[in-house]
Order: sequence, then C-alpha cells, then structure tokens
Amino acid sequence: MGKTTHRKSAPSRGGRRRTLGRYLKLRYTFVVRPLSDNEGGGWFAEIPLLPGCWADGETPDQAIAELSIAREAWMKSMLAHGKPIPIP
Repeated sequence: MGKTTHRKSAPSRGGRRRTLGRYLKLRYTFVVRPLSDNEGGGWFAEIPLLPGCWADGETPDQAIAELSIAREAWMKSMLAHGKPIPIP
C-alpha cells in the first residue's frame, strides 16, 4: 500500500511558505445575500476569490459563521492537494 503525504504549507510570493494559520489570518472579501423562497430561504454567503467557498444560514450572522468554517475546510483541502490559494 502506498504512503500518503499531505502538504501543510504552500509557496507564496517571495518563495516563503504559507501555513493554514497564515491563510486564515488574511482578510478576504465576502458577499452575503438573501435566498429567495425558491432557493430555500435564509441567507447565502460566499468568498468570490475562493471558487466554491460558500455557506448558508437562517440569518446573515449564521451564514457568515458557517462561511468561516467553510473557508477553513476549503483551505485545508487546497493545501492537502497542493493547489494554490488566492491571496487577497
């Protein structure tokens, strides 16, 4: 059986490695909007710079809190697969 490795950091500008903690400290712009009844109601939040990083909730605050969790999971996945994470 093969050995699985996970990258814990990725190169950034200037060749310096970035860890999850460093990415989580960056300030990304996010968008929050109400969902229509056809979309299930509630609120939708996303970080446009991070494709596919979104969440929803019953209130704007809940959607933002869920987005914070989604952002961390999104970044962990990108780092684990050696994919670049856009810098704001």
